[in-house]
Parts: sequence; structure tokens; C-alpha cells
Amino acid sequence: MTIPIDISVAPKAIAIFIFTLTLVIWQPRGLGIGFSAVGGAILALATGVVSWKDIPEVWQIVWNATFTLVALIVISLILDEAGFFRWLALHVAQWGKGRGKLLYPLVILLGAVVTALFTNDGTALILNPIVMEMLLVLGFGFQATLAFVMATGFIADATSLPLTVSNLVNIICADYFHISFGEYALVMVPVNFVATAASLGVLWLYFHRSIPSRYSVAELASPASVIRDRLVFRCSFGVLGLLLCGYFLAEPLGLPVCLIAGLGALGLLVLAGRWWQPKSKAVIPIRKILREAPWQVVVFSLGMYLVVTGLRNAGLTAILSHSLERLSDWGFSVAAIGTGFIATLLSGVMNNLPTVLINAIAIQDAADLDPHIRQAMVYANAIGCDVGAKITPTGSLSTLLWLHVLDRKGLRISWGEYVSISIILTLPVLFVTLLSLVLWLPLARA
Repeated sequence: MTIPIDISVAPKAIAIFIFTLTLVIWQPRGLGIGFSAVGGAILALATGVVSWKDIPEVWQIVWNATFTLVALIVISLILDEAGFFRWLALHVAQWGKGRGKLLYPLVILLGAVVTALFTNDGTALILNPIVMEMLLVLGFGFQATLAFVMATGFIADATSLPLTVSNLVNIICADYFHISFGEYALVMVPVNFVATAASLGVLWLYFHRSIPSRYSVAELASPASVIRDRLVFRCSFGVLGLLLCGYFLAEPLGLPVCLIAGLGALGLLVLAGRWWQPKSKAVIPIRKILREAPWQVVVFSLGMYLVVTGLRNAGLTAILSHSLERLSDWGFSVAAIGTGFIATLLSGVMNNLPTVLINAIAIQDAADLDPHIRQAMVYANAIGCDVGAKITPTGSLSTLLWLHVLDRKGLRISWGEYVSISIILTLPVLFVTLLSLVLWLPLARA
């Protein structure tokens, strides 16, 4: 089979992609991920790797995912300022009853719940610093702290499978293949339970010797004492419940998920700002929250995916399509597991956000795939880009954010140290999770 590659465009497309990815990862002079990606997109347009007509096509793919992420981070920031996550963390610490080896799995499960509802980036940005503060109060040493922060960092991506809103990767994958919120959850919620159990198992095996046997519950503040805005706190449970219902209703009503998330964010902004009481002073700094919202993700999504489109225009994704076609010859199970490991390898090398779109294009363009195998590849791509992305520090933006948060808090983990741990943790969890997809997907279709 001859794979069509545009020799005149391919070298430029590859060079621009590598240049853009380098800017996104290193962000020289505080350039930020958004402007870094836009720089690559401008280069791609200027050199003819992509054309102006590609812009609306790419925007159609990424707009829903992008604005959903922004809305969910705004919700997370408001709840964090209200004391919601500290309240949760302190309750978990009390449930541990002073036993370190009970606290450890409870923190992991808390991370899985927060990730499911507030995205993996929310866990990395918000929950991780709170866990570190709690460990500092409890007087945990370096090894114990490392065990807990590695757990929260790992769980942020490894258990970001269950809902489309749990990871930007999921939204892009679901939107590209027109998978509804309910259909996606039917497949991935059970798979995520397996991913959570496998993550808990490997983290425990690796770190259990570093976890203190006892800690003093008396050192902890009362959960009620950390609530800063009681109105927002009380209403947050209702808002989150309505959000979850809204996600399931969005598809039948023909509404984008970002609209549901945006309404939730707007509702919390109204409550936090006391906009119906102009003379009442808000407890939560609304301007600060809106300033800290990830607006750069909007331009990042458009810019980075335009650069990825350049690879497709050069015919390079056709190589991946051909590889997937050959992989499908080995049958359903091998095709699913193989696709997940391909996504892992690509995510580790070039980040999971461009990887998910490159693989999605390749899966869509692969000819003569059995529909059931194609469906398995779609979900395996998401698993590889979620779970497998933990294999390197550059695998996901949430890992880069997590490392940045740790460094700011004075806990520095070198890339070499991270990789030596993450390979041991990631590969067994990835394999078990992909295997659960192979076993569950035929049942979910029935």
C-alpha cells in the first residue's frame, strides 16, 4: 500500500509541530501555552502547511471542549475560595481516624472523585496544594509527603476517564466521534472503577513503606472552620447535582456541554458576587477568579490543533491510519490494547492533547475497519491519552501544572526521578484498564 505523503509540506509540518510543542512545554519568558501555540499556528499559515479554510474546521472540533474546561476551572476556583475542597480534605483526614494507611487510600479516592467532577487540571491545581498543606500540619516527612503527592498527581490523569468533562481529552474525543455524554459514561464509568482500583493497588505496593502508621487528628482544624462563604458552600451541592443532570440532558436537548458547565459557573459567580445585593461585600474575589481562569486554553486549542492539522494535510496521519489498519488484522483485543499503547507512546513524546486529535483523525481515516474495532480504538485512544500520559512529565498539561505547583511549594521532583517512578506505576494500570475496556465494551453494546 502506498501512503500519500506531501514531500513539499511534510518537513515543514514536522518542524513547525516540534517547534510549537517545545514552546508550549518550556514557555520561554512566561509566554504561556496559548501564545506559544498561536505562534506555531501563524507559522503554519504563513508557510502554507495549513490554510485559512482549516480554521473553522478546527474550531468546530475544539470550541465545546475548550469552553467546558474554562467553565469547570472557574467553578473549581470559586468552590476552592469558598473552602469546599479544604472542607472535603479535612473530612477525609478525620475519616482516617489517625491511621496513615487508611488515610492514603482515602486521599486517592478523594482525588478520583474531584477529577471526575472538576477535571484532572482541577485536581492538579487545587486539590494537590490542599493535600500538601494538610500533610505539613500533620508533620509528615519528605518520603511520606512524596507518597501522597505522587498519588494525587497520578490519580489526576489515571482516573480522568469516567465522564467527558473529566478531561479535555475526553471532550475532544467524544465530540469528534459524536459520542453523547450518556453513551460515553456507560462505557467509561465501569472502566474508570477498574482504573481507580488498579491505581490504588500499584500506588500502595510502591509507597506503602513510606506511609506513617499514625497521625494526630487533633492537629487538624475543624472542617466547618475553613468554610469562607457559607452561601456558596451550601448551594454548591445543589449546583453540582444540577450540573450532572444537565450533562445527561444536554444531548437529547441538542445543547453543547459547555453551555451546561457555563450556566453552572455563572450561577456560582452570581452567588459568590452577591450580584442581587449591590451593597453587600463579596467574600470571594470574583475579579481574581476571572483573571486566573485558563483563558489561554482557548487560543491554545485553536493554535495547537491547527498545527496538528498541518500534519494531517501533509499526509503524515495516513501512516498512523495504515498502522491501525494492520493492527486491526490481529482482532478486537489486540487492536484495542495496541491503540491504547500507541496513544501512550505518542502522548509521552508530544503531549496528550495533540495526540488525541492525531489519533482521532487516523482512526476516522482508517479504511475498512470493523465498526466494533473502530469503536474500541476510539475509547482506547482516550484511555492511552488519559492514563498513559502519566508516563512522562510532558505527557499531559496537568502533570506539568502539578510539577509546577510542587516546585512552588518547595517540593522539587526531577524529571529523571519522575520517569523512574511513573513507568512502574503507569504501565500496569494502563494494561489492566485497556483489558477492562476489551471485556466491558461488548457487554455495554449489548
